[in-house]
Amino acid sequence: MYHSPAGQWMAQHAVDVRGVSVALACRAFPISPRCFRYLPLLADENKEIEDWLIALTKAGKNWGFGLCFLYLRNIKGFKWNHKRVRRIYCELELNLRIKPRKRLKRERPEPLSVPDKPNQVWSMDFMSDQLWNGKSFRTLNILDDFNRKGLAIDVDFSLPAARVVRSLNQIIAWRGKPAMIRVDNVLCAERLVDLASDHCRIEVSRHV
Repeated sequence: MYHSPAGQWMAQHAVDVRGVSVALACRAFPISPRCFRYLPLLADENKEIEDWLIALTKAGKNWGFGLCFLYLRNIKGFKWNHKRVRRIYCELELNLRIKPRKRLKRERPEPLSVPDKPNQVWSMDFMSDQLWNGKSFRTLNILDDFNRKGLAIDVDFSLPAARVVRSLNQIIAWRGKPAMIRVDNVLCAERLVDLASDHCRIEVSRHV
C-alpha cells in the first residue's frame, strides 16, 4: 500500500468521529497502519516558513519573493530550499498581492494673473490635426487674455519661428504691442526672444 494523504485523513476522521477501530479504518480506506500514524516531519518547519513570509510581506509592502528569500537566507541564516520556500509563498497567495503604486507629488501651479484691460497679455499656442488623407497640419492660435478674443489663427503644414514672428508683427501693427506674451513651448519661447525681443516680454507657462 502507498501513502495517500486523502486516505489518511478519511481514516483518521472515521476513527475520531465514527469511533471505528484503526484496523477497520485502514481496511476501509486502503492504507497501512504505518501510513495511518505517519506525521509529516516538516510540518512545524513549514509553519515557521509561513510565519516568516507573512511577517516579512506585512512589514515590507513592496517585498516580493526574491527579497523575502534573500533575507531569510542571508540575514537570518536559514538553509531552506528555494523551491520549498517558493511553494509555500505561492500557497499563501502572496504572489497575487497588488503592489502599491507610487504617487508623484506635483506642486500646484500658481493661478495666472488676469489683465485688467485689453492688449496687456496675449497667449499663444499650437494645435495639430490631420486631413482625410492622413497629412498633418498645425494651427497657431493667439488670444487676448483680457476677454479671450481670438487675434489670429494661422493654419499651415509647417509653422516655423519666423512665420510665428511674422504673424505677431502683423497683429502688433494692427493693435499695438502687448506687455507680455505667454507660451507653453520652451523652444518656441527661446526663438521668440531672439526674434521679437524688441516688442514685448516672453513668459513660458504651463497653464495655456
